[in-house]
Amino acid sequence: MSSSKNTSLFQKDLMQEAFKQSFVKLNPKIMFRNPVMFTVEIGTAVMLFVCIWIVSGKKSQGSFDYNFIVFLVLLLTLLFANFAEAIAEARGKAQADSLRKTREETPAKLENGQTISSAHLKKGDVFLCEAGDIIPMDGEIIEGLATIDESAITGESAPVIREAGGDKSSVTGGTKVLSDKIKVKVTYRARGKLFR
Repeated sequence: MSSSKNTSLFQKDLMQEAFKQSFVKLNPKIMFRNPVMFTVEIGTAVMLFVCIWIVSGKKSQGSFDYNFIVFLVLLLTLLFANFAEAIAEARGKAQADSLRKTREETPAKLENGQTISSAHLKKGDVFLCEAGDIIPMDGEIIEGLATIDESAITGESAPVIREAGGDKSSVTGGTKVLSDKIKVKVTYRARGKLFR
């Protein structure tokens, strides 16, 4: 139940932050990075000016109702685009945080049979991974061959084959071993950092 809640697109905290960001992103300095939406924002500002012009007594720009509806449609378009962008950013950050936490908490099976948290691994340590295990830390395969799911890192859905002694011997922490067994030597350690 909790896992489905964590992966839900409409998490309450994400929605609240995205709603707030949809207004923050109306800042022209931020909007300028997206030329299409910046143009829509200029159109929205023009329509707001026209509505104010009509309310002040000038009737040369048509009916207030029509112009106000155009203004609302443009404003809602801006807010929806900003909201969608903010949701995507928030989901990406949440996924990166989740992956970072997974890498810090993943158990690592050492050569001597001892299991420790990946947070305690140091450069040069050797650990074992079998089918179904999450690779606890970045490293080089020093023995064995395995099919690895790297979709959590790369987004690529097809599994890759990694083996000792070749140019495809490196593995990334947070990926999953799908088959076989490998022995890995830790080559990189950066506490609290997900990407190099």
